[in-house]
Amino acid sequence: MSDDEPRWLNTDENEAWLALARTLMRLPAALDTQLQRDQGITHFEYQVLAGLSMSPEHNLRMSELALFADGSLSRLSHVVKRLERRGWVYRTPDPDDGRYTRAFLTDDGWQKVVEAAPGHVAEVRRLVFDPLTKAQQKQLRDIGRRITNAIGAEDTCPDQ
Repeated sequence: MSDDEPRWLNTDENEAWLALARTLMRLPAALDTQLQRDQGITHFEYQVLAGLSMSPEHNLRMSELALFADGSLSRLSHVVKRLERRGWVYRTPDPDDGRYTRAFLTDDGWQKVVEAAPGHVAEVRRLVFDPLTKAQQKQLRDIGRRITNAIGAEDTCPDQ
């Protein structure tokens, strides 16, 4: 085999890839459906609110929030603007460095996260964790980290 020839996937690799690709397409849509049906928000909006709710003093620089929510600054800016209109978030210049903007979770935003979290966690548990054994859950975590590292993306999930 020459160096120019692609390294084609074998049958097992192809089946694994197709299963992962289906999961990558269907899981976000399923999570979005539940949150929109039950709370009137998208999964990305929930991630933004949850990221702020888990941060000290319920605020983050927009760049940090974009990393947490796994979205571009442009997308985040549009979403935060919608969340501001709903009274769940507000933005101010960073007092430590005015070149940055910080997003803050309001009391109403905190309440929205508190309302949305139980249904979201139940759906995550139903779709992801309930079908797996404890060993498979650990493998899923490790596989996710390895793929994220291969992509070169920062792992924003804390080590437990």
